[in-house]
Amino acid sequence: MPPRQPPPARQWDLFCRVIDNFGDVGVCWRLARDLASRGEQVRLVVDDASALAWMAPGGAPGVQVLPWPGPAVPGDVVIEAFGCDPPPAFVEAMVRRNPAPVWINLEYLSAEAYVDRSHGLPSPQRNGLVKWFYFPGFTPRTGGLLREPGLMDARAAFDGPAWLAEHGIAAQPGERVVSLFCYDNPAVPALLAELACKPTLLLLTPGPAQRQVSTAPPGVRLVRLPWLTQTDFDRLLWACELNFVRGEDSLVRAVWAGAPFVWQAYPQHDGAHAAKVQALLAAMTAAPDVAALWRAWNGIGDAAGADRPGALPSLPALPALQPWRDAVGAWRQSLLGQADLGTTLLDFTLGKARTS
Repeated sequence: MPPRQPPPARQWDLFCRVIDNFGDVGVCWRLARDLASRGEQVRLVVDDASALAWMAPGGAPGVQVLPWPGPAVPGDVVIEAFGCDPPPAFVEAMVRRNPAPVWINLEYLSAEAYVDRSHGLPSPQRNGLVKWFYFPGFTPRTGGLLREPGLMDARAAFDGPAWLAEHGIAAQPGERVVSLFCYDNPAVPALLAELACKPTLLLLTPGPAQRQVSTAPPGVRLVRLPWLTQTDFDRLLWACELNFVRGEDSLVRAVWAGAPFVWQAYPQHDGAHAAKVQALLAAMTAAPDVAALWRAWNGIGDAAGADRPGALPSLPALPALQPWRDAVGAWRQSLLGQADLGTTLLDFTLGKARTS
């Protein structure tokens, strides 16, 4: 029996609108690059591509970046990232195409229970097309997490001190290396006080982290980083013993880094971000001291001073790193046993194309 031939490469149209902080385009670029590395052709349509100048200055083979509103003729698969709605004229062209493209609504990452229930559900449109809800997630009942081929091999071969040295950074004997990538957070002074309990080299990413930390207490040495490519951002997380990250893209990259990390959800005035934090803590079965630190960092509960208006936020002591590292490593290993987002998208869209 002759070997089974792989399906021919398809044309993907990935639509993205930048809301703020460039997190949306960061996720979309990683997905586009991942799909292209597997032989697909991807057109990334984005209304503000300026961040790609530092995220991905060299571009990627198989990925074409187009300004909004994008191409006139749809490809085989259309992804609207985070409900951004493709331009009406493009949707009309999708209706006329035969066969119709597979239409994916790529949703935000969450560990909340509704994700398992909602992933893969159809949303019939009045124009006769069907849009499919597609949820990244942390269980086999979701679309999985972005994890490009070869990532874990690169992680295993990585030399942290050598990478730091390439960027003119060297930890002194006894210093722990910590990264800070955050939104505006009133708990930053409390974090600096906690870090000062042990010699710490604190690597500050551009934006809110650098804006909120002008000086540091004795025991904390600061390094202000430039904008990093996505590849170098991954390596920053790999080089650190503890990472403070924010939003969707850096959360996933912190998981694959395998080091202890604290995640800051995008703050929402109605407190809706608290449910996302609690769900993620439950998914990773976080130890009580880790969970307490996460909640305080996100302004949730008594430890953060949330019940005392005007009080200066406080943080619990940082947990011991070795058991924390072991727990993150065990969770990462379980997630590695699940299919990644690129693989599940390829399979899902191929199946829908065959039945359309």
